[in-house]
Amino acid sequence: MKYVGKLVVIIAVSLMGQYAVAQPPARIKENTKKEQKAATNAAVTVNMTERAKSQYPATVVPQEVVWKRDIYRSLDLKNEKNASLYYPVEPMGGSVNLFTYVFRLILDGTITAYKYNLDGYEAFDEENKISPKDLLDNYRIYYEEKDGEFVVNKSDVPSGEVLSYYIKESNYYDQRTATYNTRVTAICPVLHRTANEFSTDIVKYPMFWLNYDEISTLLAQQTLVTSSYNNVSSMTINDYFVKNCYDGEIYKTVNLRNLALNQYCKDSTEVKKEQANIEKQLTDFRANLWSTPTPAVSADTTSVAKDSVGTESVKEAEKVEKKSTFRSTKKKSKEKKESVKQKKSKEKSSSGSAKVSVRRTRR
Repeated sequence: MKYVGKLVVIIAVSLMGQYAVAQPPARIKENTKKEQKAATNAAVTVNMTERAKSQYPATVVPQEVVWKRDIYRSLDLKNEKNASLYYPVEPMGGSVNLFTYVFRLILDGTITAYKYNLDGYEAFDEENKISPKDLLDNYRIYYEEKDGEFVVNKSDVPSGEVLSYYIKESNYYDQRTATYNTRVTAICPVLHRTANEFSTDIVKYPMFWLNYDEISTLLAQQTLVTSSYNNVSSMTINDYFVKNCYDGEIYKTVNLRNLALNQYCKDSTEVKKEQANIEKQLTDFRANLWSTPTPAVSADTTSVAKDSVGTESVKEAEKVEKKSTFRSTKKKSKEKKESVKQKKSKEKSSSGSAKVSVRRTRR
């Protein structure tokens, strides 16, 4: 059996050698060119990413925090606050929208897209990576492959169909800096398409997750127009998310049961109430971080004075308080005596006048 195994290996190796020799020179040249181009692109990507990181350092959520709550929001691009992520639908000069920008970076191999799993949670690992070809095929995006590259025309980029985004944000308290922060940690573009050519019902297709920490330095290099009234007003995509300029409804939180809001709320009314409740919990937590409770008023004012102004000042205050108390008591006593005298005087005068009147009547 050992000799049979060795013979099989020898035959396989010889066949592979013959196959390599039998390959036409044109194919060998094409494969070599692809490998060289891939290596060049990888080197350029690494250099660009490192340079971007040095110019636009990313701020990440610390690993060790005393409190954190992760929330998933849906950003409707028809909302005025989120419109900056949608326009222009097609590139105009140097201006592109968010999807067009990240889509081109994915095709170039500069950034990595990760699968959107059925449970809606993101996993940024090797197993969940999506290749550019799979991405194009899965969502029926027309492309041409030239020299190992995927070429998609401007009109074929489905940026006009990406009408919403899912984002994951982390709300956390950093005890090292004593600050409360809200940071976006993941982004997912969502396609809005009809189920088929005979249907008018819009179906949402979450496309892929992007790790924000991996792309933040590149987002800091692309600007967005932020105002319909002043077209010069702009900021980078990274600043837009860091400053929380978006407006999104909560559709899920990280919870023990792994449920979205519509899975444990009976109807849309309860969903709205739960959204408001979660927002209030975040607001209250943030408000109570630095609020100081009102100190109870102590009956022993002397002890309070000792803490604030010192023992000597307290003694002086005690003397002044005793003097004022004595004077007040003395004054009240004097006023009381005068009042008693006046009362007696009035009684005497009234009794005297009564006697005179009686005598006159007897006459």
